[in-house]
Amino acid sequence: MLLAIDVGNTHTVIGIIDDKQLIHAWRLTTQPARTGDEYGILFRSLMEPAGIDVQALHGGIISCVVPPLLDALTSMCERTMGIDPLVVGPGIRTGIPLRVDQPHEVGADRIVNAAAAIELHGTPAIVVDFGTATTFDPISKEGEFLGGAIAPGLQISAEALNRKASKLPRVEFKRPKRVIGKNTVENIQSGLFFGYVGLVDGILEAMRGEMDGTPRVIATGGLGRHFVTASKFIEVYEENLTLEGLRILYERNQIT
Repeated sequence: MLLAIDVGNTHTVIGIIDDKQLIHAWRLTTQPARTGDEYGILFRSLMEPAGIDVQALHGGIISCVVPPLLDALTSMCERTMGIDPLVVGPGIRTGIPLRVDQPHEVGADRIVNAAAAIELHGTPAIVVDFGTATTFDPISKEGEFLGGAIAPGLQISAEALNRKASKLPRVEFKRPKRVIGKNTVENIQSGLFFGYVGLVDGILEAMRGEMDGTPRVIATGGLGRHFVTASKFIEVYEENLTLEGLRILYERNQIT
């Protein structure tokens, strides 16, 4: 079995993959102050009730965009799980040329998502990852990572509105039934949701115009499911795209 760990700014997703199949997944709040020992206790507390034998893990792979956590999780894998994890970063085999000015600046999660999108849906493609930030990752017909766009995530936008406009309350995010809200809560929900649909589709439309062919648009990330039916361009939602990409990159780096 393979242990796959995707560390984002807001959430950390853990997956157990057996024979190419994701058999268990957990989503945790990312806590940069946790130590490797704390993560070891936490991971065991999740795996044992699920019937996962730590001794059955044959490998691990980590994608991390929170640098302080990388050492803690690597140490946890080595000391608690008995595995030497592969870390997504410079030097690993990805099979994806990075056609950007500074390849080392590309987030590990974006490379992982690109690998999964290529294998699952072919090329050209665009991955939209709805996380703390929303990233747009275009992939050429030749399987090259072309760069992309980064926008403030929906939760960041909602929190900024609440902090900067003192009379506006914090509201539950959900898709409203209509654009014209009838009270303050509905007004805010409408502005957040439909405004974000406009942002997403505006970027996608312009990005598609700069690419050869007609890219398939894949959404992922915690809030991605809400936009599949609202967007003119998003065709499919892949909840576990990043975990699938971690599996692909792990296998790619086992080839000698």
